[in-house]
Amino acid sequence: MITRRLRRSFVPAAWCAAALTGLAASAGAQAPTRPAPDPRNMGGGTCAQNSYNCRDTPNPLPAANTVWMEEMTWMDVRDAIKAGKTTVIVTTGGMEPNGPWLVTGKHNYVLHTNCEAIARKLGNALCAPIVKFVPEGSVEPPTGHMTSPGTISMREGTFRMLLTDIVTSLKAHGFEKIILIGDSGGNQGGQRAVADSLTAIWKGAPIVAHVQEYYDYARVSEHMKSKGLVEGASDNLHDDVIITLNMMIDDPKSVRYAERVKAGKATINGVSIADRKKAEAWAKEIVEFRATVTVEAINKAIANKGTLPAPPRNRGG
Repeated sequence: MITRRLRRSFVPAAWCAAALTGLAASAGAQAPTRPAPDPRNMGGGTCAQNSYNCRDTPNPLPAANTVWMEEMTWMDVRDAIKAGKTTVIVTTGGMEPNGPWLVTGKHNYVLHTNCEAIARKLGNALCAPIVKFVPEGSVEPPTGHMTSPGTISMREGTFRMLLTDIVTSLKAHGFEKIILIGDSGGNQGGQRAVADSLTAIWKGAPIVAHVQEYYDYARVSEHMKSKGLVEGASDNLHDDVIITLNMMIDDPKSVRYAERVKAGKATINGVSIADRKKAEAWAKEIVEFRATVTVEAINKAIANKGTLPAPPRNRGG
């Protein structure tokens, strides 16, 4: 019985010999040598196959009239950096509830208008794509904004790693000043931590700075009082007239403008936005003021070679 079991468990010697021979042959054989990649390769292909994949091939089209990297070709971005646009702005928004009038992507609409205004006022800057997902509360169990449908949250550690990878990518392409701004309170700390960490590692080359002065809705509100925009009693919603108008100038549908006017609901905190001409004039003033304040703060951060001490925290969305 034992003998039969042993026989069944034995692998034929010929099989072992063949396996060992194969292993020896594999060990002795050299893997084929791959040619070194052509350093001219860019554009998603190989330079040898198409000249438009070559590092130094001139752009066949005029320069794109946009500050948004996602609206540019790789050649557009390359040429913009060569032309001196070596500052890039990384913005973070969010997906969260904002009462019955404003869409969940509130902060992303605000940033779409404001980043462009800031970049154009700086004159030497581009906008990276908006980071639309940020920490909004625990997912399991739901806390914070995660208790409302439509919210998408991200763990704080994931958020910081994402920002780190984005900034590192931008550094690799030659940007010399990388600016982080956020349009909601919950992502200010993560941005500051990433900026401080990378500044310590890279010793200011490139400059990485978080600019919290952008997120100062109280200052904007005070400025707009001088323009005749004075809020009354709060409606007790996650909404106010400043952020409503800042969204409206980007896309009136984001604040359900037409539907609200038709339903007689075009007010927030005692301020009517039904007069579209007046509302749009206020909105333009808000964007201009926020861009001016932020550009001033960005220039101070660049002179400081990194993030400035945190200003007092003011209210916002």
